[in-house]
Amino acid sequence: MSDGTEAVLYEVREQVAWITINRPEARNALNEAARDGIRAAFVRFNADDDAAVAVLTGAGDKAFCAGGDLKEMADTSLRIPPRDFMVYLGRTLKVDKPVIAAVNGVAYAGGFLLAQQVDLVVAAEHARFAITESKVGRGSPWAAPLSWLMPPRVAMELLMTGDPISAQRAYELGLVNKVVPAADLVVETQKLAATIAANAPLSVRAAKALVYASAEMGWTAALDTGDRIYEKVYLSEDGQEGPAAFTEKRAPVWKGR
Repeated sequence: MSDGTEAVLYEVREQVAWITINRPEARNALNEAARDGIRAAFVRFNADDDAAVAVLTGAGDKAFCAGGDLKEMADTSLRIPPRDFMVYLGRTLKVDKPVIAAVNGVAYAGGFLLAQQVDLVVAAEHARFAITESKVGRGSPWAAPLSWLMPPRVAMELLMTGDPISAQRAYELGLVNKVVPAADLVVETQKLAATIAANAPLSVRAAKALVYASAEMGWTAALDTGDRIYEKVYLSEDGQEGPAAFTEKRAPVWKGR
């Protein structure tokens, strides 16, 4: 940004890494600095032993992210975005630890993509979700997994109309885990993240891996894959620590191994 302000901020609060798109004056639109900043923040999160969970959010109270920077697209005559145009968790960057979106306003186009690619979503009551590409002649190939997250005909409607849905409607469809008053968004999201961070890390990461793996296979294959994913959890030190702590009536001390 021209004033030297970082486009994306990174801060760890009690084992939770808060990644904030910091362009409120542009409704947190994804220009090159924001795209690069988000990618760098998740790379940092991967390597950060002090952070067990990440939260992605936007600065201000109007927009989580309004999507791609259309002015930048026009200036650069962007045609087909390259595969690494922006980070796509699980596709262009593997992140084993859980990621939550705290949606503090509109999540349109690329902002919808960001909310789609995380693991859990907490939304403020005034948040709105839309895939607006059809209104500006652009594409949304990244939405291919959407019909896994919600009914296919609803996904079709979002893609073809470009019209927004409310946070409450997104919750009813299963796209959002929790809807809270805007004033409570940070506290409630931190509370959810802290609950996850307090659990056995290997079990949490295995749970994430299981859900995504099962999306790509049938019933029997998914069960067999689950056995493989959880084998190292059962064989870990933490796998013995949990029952021992319960028996000894104390809080478990997780080692992540």
